[in-house]
Amino acid sequence: MKLVTYNTQYGIGRDGRYDLERIAAAVTGADIIALQEVTRNFMRNNGADMVAGLAELLPDYFHIFGVAMDIDFGLLENGKPANKRLQFGNMVMSRWPIVASRNLLLPRTRRLSRGNLQRSALEALVMAPSGPLRVYSVHTDHISQEERIAQIRHLKERVYAFAAEGGVLTGAAEYGFPELPCPEEFLLMGDFNMVSGSPEHLVMTGVPDPVEGPQIVTHHPVDAYALAGGVPDGSVSWTDTTHPEKTRLIDYVFVQANLAARVKSVRIDSDAAGSDHQPVWVELN
Repeated sequence: MKLVTYNTQYGIGRDGRYDLERIAAAVTGADIIALQEVTRNFMRNNGADMVAGLAELLPDYFHIFGVAMDIDFGLLENGKPANKRLQFGNMVMSRWPIVASRNLLLPRTRRLSRGNLQRSALEALVMAPSGPLRVYSVHTDHISQEERIAQIRHLKERVYAFAAEGGVLTGAAEYGFPELPCPEEFLLMGDFNMVSGSPEHLVMTGVPDPVEGPQIVTHHPVDAYALAGGVPDGSVSWTDTTHPEKTRLIDYVFVQANLAARVKSVRIDSDAAGSDHQPVWVELN
């Protein structure tokens, strides 16, 4: 099973050009795709509907879109509401049915010195051939470490509560539906805006024992870069063309402990040019 996560930067590459076909080409071949910074009616890409565009370019995939930020500036057409809402969020695409989804809004603060968009984690319950699987397309804050820590704590609480809560629906027989599966296994995929070993990264994975090192435990996700040989030192997944010194690895895949042994490989596609980020691929046995 091949999975990929890609922050699309609204479909705009480092050359400043919007080209959704580059995004689609970079993720073609994956079984499950997690995308971030997907938009509708955003001025930076001339109001493109990226959801419709990606669905058209990748017609063999089931897809869901989770709106994190939704704004209507009150535009009128012929004196009536245009209903052109600026939407910003995450997307999951899958070769196999996505039988249920939730959009988990992450905590945020009222920041005034810099823009602060509502962030979210889009949950997809995928009916993979190997069994049902939860996949989350995640995007955390890019300015505040304090905010990222709060968002990661909240995300972990929600993800690990799934088994007790049962996702979007339980007792489905009352409505004539079969009971939805409740898998323990999950992957958290996306742009976490943090570096390995940072306080927020340790909140996610747990603090390694000073003598025995990191352990695989059921209450912490496992960083895929720590598995299957990882990626070469110095690898990056995001490039800042204005301030090259800020370029770093901030896109991750974290797997539930039961999946750690199934991680066959992880790699960063350094050739993709459709965004200021690079796709991160993980293959599971």
